[in-house]
Amino acid sequence: MDNQIRVKINEEERVYPEGTAYLVAAKEYQKDYSSDIVLAMINGKLQELNKKMKNGDNISFVTVADKPGFEAYRRSMILLLLKAIQHIGGKEEVQRVSIHFSVSEGLYFTISGMKSVKVKYLKEVKSVMKDLVKRNIVISKDSLDTDGAIALFQKLGMKDKEKLFHYRMASRVNVYSLDGFHDYFYGYMVPGSGYLKKFDLIPYDEGFVLQIPERRNPDIVPPFKPEAKIFAIQKESMKWGELLNISTVGDLNEQVVNGKVNELILIQEALQEKKIAEIAQQIASCPSKKLIMIAGPSSSGKTTFSHRLSIQLSAHGLKPHPIPMDNYFVDREKTPKDEDGNYNFECLEALDAELFNQNMCDLLEGKEADLPVFNFKTGKREYKGNILKLEPNDVLLIEGIHGLNDKLSYRLPKESKFKVYVSALTQLNIDEHNRIPTTDGRLLRRIIRDARTRGTSAQKTIAMWPSVRRGEESYIFPNQEQADVMFNSALIYELAVLKIYAEPLLFGIEKSAPEYVEAKRLLKFLDYFVGIPGENIPINSILREFVGGSCFHV
Repeated sequence: MDNQIRVKINEEERVYPEGTAYLVAAKEYQKDYSSDIVLAMINGKLQELNKKMKNGDNISFVTVADKPGFEAYRRSMILLLLKAIQHIGGKEEVQRVSIHFSVSEGLYFTISGMKSVKVKYLKEVKSVMKDLVKRNIVISKDSLDTDGAIALFQKLGMKDKEKLFHYRMASRVNVYSLDGFHDYFYGYMVPGSGYLKKFDLIPYDEGFVLQIPERRNPDIVPPFKPEAKIFAIQKESMKWGELLNISTVGDLNEQVVNGKVNELILIQEALQEKKIAEIAQQIASCPSKKLIMIAGPSSSGKTTFSHRLSIQLSAHGLKPHPIPMDNYFVDREKTPKDEDGNYNFECLEALDAELFNQNMCDLLEGKEADLPVFNFKTGKREYKGNILKLEPNDVLLIEGIHGLNDKLSYRLPKESKFKVYVSALTQLNIDEHNRIPTTDGRLLRRIIRDARTRGTSAQKTIAMWPSVRRGEESYIFPNQEQADVMFNSALIYELAVLKIYAEPLLFGIEKSAPEYVEAKRLLKFLDYFVGIPGENIPINSILREFVGGSCFHV
């Protein structure tokens, strides 16, 4: 008789033969879940379903509707795509494929040497992908020592991965395989190709988009809806990376090790200052633009950007006046609450739009306005004699998450508004097949700033992050294409600096905490980087808003 192991699944005691994979139990319990189970949570730790159970395991399941499960689905879909491309064009073609950034609900890829990707070619790739899905081939994982992984990727011609592991401290590397195709991926994968049914391939710009479902609706591939302005700014940042010869973490690490980091910092900061100067020139050339509306998601560096834009506007003979939108919060007891009963400070109704419009209209009409100040300790609006009257060269810099939403500034003439969208759109990738989500950079920024300025633990910041993201999805991202200009505040070197500040904060999260899984993921991610000390960062850098030492009051 086979040896038996005892486990607990969703608080239910179960017995299985020794050597049983979590996948067996997942199939038994799938009927209790509305979305596909793709990972298991074992004693508070994520595991892949192909791994074998151990006696005493406490098991729960993760679906594609959960954040880790959705990320595993997206990651596995990239593996499926690359295998299909290899099937059609061989390993040489796979070596030319690069992932870049999100477009619509998908990921944008290019193939070097192809000025545009033809529909016929994508149909062939899609056909192979569907065949692989139908065959439901196991996605296997092998753990290699670092030297073995470097030798493998050298043999496969994947020089970006060879370079990546040259600078990595970890002694083991997980290599995934699908039907004879080998690649490295940062994070967990689904059990097999049969789970990857929902996708589309769409030619776009110089490359193509792998379109997949949204996490909140994992059974439907949504229509392709590219946003031209955000795509253009991401592509511009990609070109900046090419200008600096840095597209991947390995490229960045090489620059750091070779002593070129100071030059890199100065060039990247100069590129950002040039962009801010161009925005200021655009504003100065339109005298009717009196209201500079600045918006963007959390930890985008909007405050430092506003200060630097003010300096550039002053150099054009204009006199900027900063007006934080937060000063127009309604009194605390009038603030709407979310479904959990917590104050919802991010919804439009949390602001006194009527007072804001009245003040701005008065200023545009040449009248004086007594501007409020919000006291966050008392939760009340106060007046402290902040009287303002616009002179001919005065402009107002209005910063807040609803700055691009015309529902906030509904009474203000369109010709008086100039809208700026600020976001941190990471242009760096781990390697050519593993992207860095832009939200990871912003989350690390916020963890560091919250700890430094508010005494908030990394655990608490991580716990709050899903709520912050929901607010961005509802109130910021839908309006981003209304911007007159966009500014990318991400710095190509910043994650190597943030590593030094973030690691001690993340290591402080206990293994028993619900936020530990995310902390561990971030620590593993930061392990790819060779750290850069922060002392050489200019005092006006956007990064100073988060690590400290800024010349601005941020």
